[in-house]
Amino acid sequence: MANLSRPALLVALALTVLCSKQGMTQVPDTTHSGMSASQHAAMHGDKSSKGDSAFAALQGRGQMAMGVDQYASVHHFDLLPNGGRIALQMKDGDSLATAQIRAHLKLIQHAFEAGDFSTPQFVHMRAMPGTGVMAARRAWIKYAYNDLPRGAEVRITTSDREALEAIRRFMAAQRGDHRVQH
Repeated sequence: MANLSRPALLVALALTVLCSKQGMTQVPDTTHSGMSASQHAAMHGDKSSKGDSAFAALQGRGQMAMGVDQYASVHHFDLLPNGGRIALQMKDGDSLATAQIRAHLKLIQHAFEAGDFSTPQFVHMRAMPGTGVMAARRAWIKYAYNDLPRGAEVRITTSDREALEAIRRFMAAQRGDHRVQH
């Protein structure tokens, strides 16, 4: 863990604490044990990923990083005139998952402010487009966290043209990889 940045270490620590408090490390998952990624995707009703092990793996890494079932939540990666908006909400009223989303997006806000994009890099297994510029121009970018009814959002804004283009590339890559239609 000596190689992790402070925000990445905080994310790892927060997930460890949350998982241990919920007994996630002590209770075996008999519903999903021995299940392939595509079987998991099909079980959760994601018809677009049936048989798509790469997408199912992305969803699995997303669940590890965010602490919520990716098939039970909805992502939004919206473009704004001055930046973008990342929103994550549960499809139902699961209060524990909503709290986990809020904790995750607060950590994301702080990590991104520090120029640390290791969480999306882990989830997507690649450096995400635009993040190099976003890290380099972080002084010109603002990140604002807000609660939503079943989750939270982080608004990313800038008046810097180069940072704005980087934010748009990042949001487009997120939408594409997560197969968000809007």
